[in-house]
Amino acid sequence: MYRVFVINPGSTSTKVALFEDGGNVWEKKIFHESEELAAYSSVNGQLDYRYGIICRTLEEDGIDLTGIDAIACRGGSSCTVESGVYRVGEKLIEDTRNAAGGSEHASMLGVQLGEMFRKRFGGQLFTRDPIVVDEYSDLARMTGIKGLYRSISSHALNQKAVARRYAAETGRRYEDMDLIVAHIDGGITVAAHKHGRMVDCNSGAGGDGPYTPSRIGSTGVADLVRSDLIRDPERAYHMCNTGGGLTDLLGTNDADQVLRMIENGDAAAERAWNGMIYQICKQIGAMAAVLEGRAEAILLTGGLVRYGSITEGIRRSCGWIAPIHVYPGEAEMEALADGALEALKGEIEPREYTGVPVFSGFADQ
Repeated sequence: MYRVFVINPGSTSTKVALFEDGGNVWEKKIFHESEELAAYSSVNGQLDYRYGIICRTLEEDGIDLTGIDAIACRGGSSCTVESGVYRVGEKLIEDTRNAAGGSEHASMLGVQLGEMFRKRFGGQLFTRDPIVVDEYSDLARMTGIKGLYRSISSHALNQKAVARRYAAETGRRYEDMDLIVAHIDGGITVAAHKHGRMVDCNSGAGGDGPYTPSRIGSTGVADLVRSDLIRDPERAYHMCNTGGGLTDLLGTNDADQVLRMIENGDAAAERAWNGMIYQICKQIGAMAAVLEGRAEAILLTGGLVRYGSITEGIRRSCGWIAPIHVYPGEAEMEALADGALEALKGEIEPREYTGVPVFSGFADQ
């Protein structure tokens, strides 16, 4: 029997689970209030805080990881990579810690936490489809600044897992389908999946796309330059990940609290909530254009799609594009565990991280 411990740090939560031969036997989602995370000036600063919370949760629930076969952890912030399962080594941990990919995101804690638990309990260490999976088309990379290209930061792990699930349900292959997938939670990314490749997506941790419970989203460069943030780059980076969006607008990243505010007649809360939905719909429309109107389905996933106001708002604005299917929560934990299990059983050969980005510029620029 193979035992796999899964660690999945996100912008507003840390999820952990224990799988035995592919079956989920224990899982916990630890929610982090925005005030707790605000105490740390960087994502790396949260490492010991999140490690301590996981250890206490394991102890409280009587979960013993002694003799664990593998630890599977969410990856991010390293140099860009191709999709797949990766064996985690020193180079990957170092590049992740140093945000070699250029974006500071909670997922960068995954391989670092995994290494801390590996040192304590043993086992092999894997990651799968980190946020820096790069399958962009050439045109999707372009900006109007010579030598500056769009950054990569998406929920590739969950997006691809949900897309594969939908394909299996319809008796198709993911690699044969054109889909729009929207991950809607503490971070929001909307991607165009063309024949099994994420050819375009907003850079969720890079200040791109809809604002979210904790991220600022797209903002005009001229407006940003004129704001106070331009004089405080560290705060600007912080707001791209944990201090912007509903957190800055309303003082909380807790969707339940925001909805209670709306029920109590708070007009600012209602405007902020509906503005987020509006911007999600705009991003879905953009990805429909990327696929030239040939999207076969729109898949909605993530923790926030359990709220009817979000799914119904998207149906009203985007239902004409393609049929909409809702997958509340995430398939990330299972995807991580399955990847590790396939590696343990020898069904796949894990990729090795090289530290060489998928794309480093066009030869003629």
